[in-house]
Amino acid sequence: MLEIREVQELQSYGINISELGSYNVKPEDILNQLRFFKAGARNLNLSAPCTTDDGIKIIPEDSYRELTEIFEKNASEGRASLFVPASGAATRMFKRIKSILSQDIPPNKSSLESFGNSSSDAAYTLRFMQNLEKFAFYKELSESLNASGKDINKLLETGDYASILNHMLSRNGLDFGEIPKGLIKFHDYGDYQRTAIEEHLVEASLYLPDKYNRLNVHFTISEQYNNHFLKLIEGAKSHLEKKGYIIDISTSMQKRSTDTIAVDERIKVFRDNSGKLVFRPAGHGALLENLDDFGGEIIFIKNIDNVVPDSLKPEVVKFRKILGGYLIILQKTAHDYLQILVSHDLFDSYYSDIYNFITKELMIKLPAGFKNFSKLGKIKHFYKVLNRPIRVCGMVKNVGDPGGGPFWVKDITGHTTAQIVEASQVDRSSPSQVKKFNAATHFNPVDIVCGVKDFMGNHHDLKEFRDLHAGFITKKTHEGRELLAMELPGLWNGGMAWWNTVFVEVPYITFNPVKEINDLLKKEHQI
Repeated sequence: MLEIREVQELQSYGINISELGSYNVKPEDILNQLRFFKAGARNLNLSAPCTTDDGIKIIPEDSYRELTEIFEKNASEGRASLFVPASGAATRMFKRIKSILSQDIPPNKSSLESFGNSSSDAAYTLRFMQNLEKFAFYKELSESLNASGKDINKLLETGDYASILNHMLSRNGLDFGEIPKGLIKFHDYGDYQRTAIEEHLVEASLYLPDKYNRLNVHFTISEQYNNHFLKLIEGAKSHLEKKGYIIDISTSMQKRSTDTIAVDERIKVFRDNSGKLVFRPAGHGALLENLDDFGGEIIFIKNIDNVVPDSLKPEVVKFRKILGGYLIILQKTAHDYLQILVSHDLFDSYYSDIYNFITKELMIKLPAGFKNFSKLGKIKHFYKVLNRPIRVCGMVKNVGDPGGGPFWVKDITGHTTAQIVEASQVDRSSPSQVKKFNAATHFNPVDIVCGVKDFMGNHHDLKEFRDLHAGFITKKTHEGRELLAMELPGLWNGGMAWWNTVFVEVPYITFNPVKEINDLLKKEHQI
């Protein structure tokens, strides 16, 4: 229930409290979102990039076997599961090709060859067309064109690339410009082709099964393509069940209740042409609630587009098990120490062990003057630090990939924590902050394993450990008018800001994303 002053504050943004009854939102959430717009997104304060000398662990090879065995034992007990955000559209994959279709350059063979030297997008599109038969969806595209009365071979021979590209991207064709990335065929095995969804399930079958051969996988999917996902998942499930697996696949959609209100440039609520408030999806940070609802215990998180053909899966699976085993050791140690802290009696005997575990293994930087805290003050601080969800994040060496990386970040209280930071969270007007961001030695491939239960066996409320100030403000349009939209803190960025975070270096071969369609031409994706 809002206080009178809060109701008046809502009115200052252009909302009457009485009208919110027709929306599935909490007035206090709306007010907090509007305050966020008014204050503006807060940039993070980078202290330094995490490196293998400070913040990123290198696990010695002589530990691989032990960690693998620890993970396999726990997986056999049914403790492990996989969570894959799969609702993202393939729009970015085809962005460069779409740009050609919207320009004055005719998308035919001769024009693309002529403009190839002056337009990188033209050269990119030409390369795509010249290698069209190497893509796993070629057969599907050919059959779809044939059903519409067109022959793909004749179109290629005459250089009529426009007909092929428009059919591939339009809703009257395959709709690749809009459908979720997980529904597109990535790899061609000759007699059959696999989508990213199917590759995730096959990979999961190599490390997730329990002693009954059961595996637990969750996909977040889009409402619009719900039936497409379910049909594909059912087919993949049936295929694996014939091999003796028991497949437990669940799905969820981004909750409408996580949508955030839009505002105009004056930070007044944005209304559509009929006068209704406009709400927008809040980005992948909204999936934190899906992850929270999923439950699980040891949960792997991986991007939908980071999959490999069967020939490379053994190396990927090897390091998934190593990361999982390492998480289990860290979590068990933290839980054991929490039991000691609860009793207080053994604290003096274990003080040095707990101190070293927190500072050296979890690499948490304790506040200045901590050694002068009273005994009770130390116990309370240790308890607060250890009683959090924990994640182990694989990090690959940075070779110029766009995206986030591991950093030491100083929060508003002066504490320094390990965070995954995106470029959009950095103050680009500050030369020193930009320099620190550009000095990153490693890159975040989203290869994360999470421990979400506390030492008493209960699930942490994951929403309690996110930094709501780490959201984003973006410009969008609605009905031809510009608006400002708010995205919640990214799932593995601000959404996990107050988790205990450990970075571990993993080989670059474990990172094979498909951000653009021509990434599928890389040798790692060709069979």
